[in-house]
Formats: sequence, structure tokens, C-alpha cells
Amino acid sequence: MFTGLVEEVGRVADVTPRGPGVRVSIAATNVLDGVQLGDSIAVDGACLTVVAHDDATFSIEAVAETMRRTVLGERGPGDRVNLERALVSGARLGGHIVQGHVDGTGVVAAVTPEGDGVIMRIAAPDEILRYVVRKGSITVDGVSLTVAGRDADAFSIALIPHTLGATTLGECAPGRRVNLEVDLVAKYVEAFTRPYTDAKERP
Repeated sequence: MFTGLVEEVGRVADVTPRGPGVRVSIAATNVLDGVQLGDSIAVDGACLTVVAHDDATFSIEAVAETMRRTVLGERGPGDRVNLERALVSGARLGGHIVQGHVDGTGVVAAVTPEGDGVIMRIAAPDEILRYVVRKGSITVDGVSLTVAGRDADAFSIALIPHTLGATTLGECAPGRRVNLEVDLVAKYVEAFTRPYTDAKERP
């Protein structure tokens, strides 16, 4: 489990194909403190398992499902990625409950300066947008954010200077694909109420 508060931005050091998946080595500093084999680290919001590490890098392996559902396959050597270690019991939950289970991807549609920050509009498919509500939470490339607005095709988020500088979102331009994880609570509410809504829809 994660909070969506990015600890540092790492850099992809190497990508090695492994059948339908890949093994990725990532250069980092902070998240390597105390790291052990089997630990979970969110890479651009995707919860991945550490399979090797040294003083400067850690490696993860992504299977076909991860490649289909995330943008990890589009990252190459030199690309920067958002990193967060799993939440420690008793720590402050400064963002929101993030599983690191990416629900799908969206595409940055527009980046509009507003004061010192920006408003970013992200186009997303219906299976994502159905869970997105104004002032609700969403995770974009592993960053916990508040939804500023949404319409039939996209949602918008307001990014402050700190977020732009401390994460990869400051590098996003229209056309870039991003990982999205919707609020876990929204999915549970839908699951719990589905039997009742389905019953009402039946003749």
C-alpha cells in the first residue's frame, strides 16, 4: 500500500526484454535506504517487486499484464520515473490510499499555466472516468492528486509548483500517456451497490 506522495524521481538505467515482459533497472538514492529483495516499490504508480539491488540501483520484473495495463513498456534508459516505497505502519497518510494497482492509462490532453502552477487535462476511457468525481482522489503516474473537474471525455487536475518540481508531472506535455489508479473507495462502493442497481434494471 502507498500514499501517492512521491519520495524521489529515479532514472531508468537499463531495460532487458524477458519474453512478453521486461526487467528494468532503476537508478535511485532515497528508496534504496534499507531496501531488501521482495520489497515493493511503486514505479510511476505501479507496485513492483524488487528482484535485485546494489548501492546505486534496484531492478524489477514486469509481466505481460503489467505491460498491457501501464506505460512501463514506453520507458527506456534515461527516462525519469516517480518512486515511492510501501507505506510503513504508523506513518502519516498524507495522500490517499493507493494500492499501486494501475487501472489503466490516460493521455495528457492539455497543460495550461495558471499562476505559479498548471491545470492539466487528461483524457481517459469510460472505465476510468466512471470512478472520477470532482474533488475526489486519483493517482497519476503514482502521484496522489485531487480532481479539479471532469467532463465526458477527460478530467483535470491542478498542479502546484512543488508537485511540478518534485515529480515527473512537470515534464508532461500533450500526447504523453500516464498511468492512472482510481480511488479504491469508489470501486468498493460500486461493487457493494451493484446487486441493488442490477435488480432495479431488470424488468
